[in-house]
Amino acid sequence: MAGSADTLIELWPEGAPLATGTTDEDRPALTPYLVEGSESVVIVCPGGGYGMRADHEGEPIALWLNGLGISAFVLRYRVAPYQYPSALYDVQRAIRYVRLHAEALGVNAGKIGILGFSAGGHLVSTAGTHYDAGNPEAEDPIERMSCRPDLAILCYPVITMQSPVTHEGSRLNLLGANPPAELVELLSNELQVTPDTPPTFLWHTSDDAAVPVENSLLFAMALRRAGVPFDLHVYEQGAHGMGLAEADPHVANWTTVCGLWLKRNGY
Repeated sequence: MAGSADTLIELWPEGAPLATGTTDEDRPALTPYLVEGSESVVIVCPGGGYGMRADHEGEPIALWLNGLGISAFVLRYRVAPYQYPSALYDVQRAIRYVRLHAEALGVNAGKIGILGFSAGGHLVSTAGTHYDAGNPEAEDPIERMSCRPDLAILCYPVITMQSPVTHEGSRLNLLGANPPAELVELLSNELQVTPDTPPTFLWHTSDDAAVPVENSLLFAMALRRAGVPFDLHVYEQGAHGMGLAEADPHVANWTTVCGLWLKRNGY
């Protein structure tokens, strides 16, 4: 089933927590791209500096995953003026929703991956380091589900909120102008990795002028220290925000190696 407005899944039909309005931008939602017979699924979080969501990092990525035989969802998560923790609530809710409805969707509740670009990569790395097992007492059955992703794919991600390596625009949109030091530390996800963090695939370009490659390197080093399996690919040259990178045959190789990594992980 290809995604369309007709198939949009609102994550909180009655209104999202912290919502300040009722427009589409106040209503987090999933657009499904389901593949019949696929056991695995990946939730896609486009980038955009927590100020927008880039179209070329949404549907084209879902369709690429479909081509690998993997079902996908594109997440409409909240961006500025919404700040932390709204977007995190949205991706956690998305994982819980897919896990609860896995059987109906024809997917395995233990094969729910997440993929994000740039600030969407920060959101994915946050979901991979800040999660819970669900609330067994919750009235809402979705909230009883774990929101731990089973694997993560980070594409030129923002990881740290600490200067000078952070992406200042993403930090400003997510945390505001003068965030407290403890919040900066909490959302610097290289500091939040544990041995339970899911296996992770990362790629970046070494000369990324917007989000320094140190973001991916810091996260990879933290995964290494924690003993978490990871694949890290750093390409010599390439602008930020390349998406599928179809105009650059060298960087476009990320989709091939990522596909092989997904296969190795049973997706």
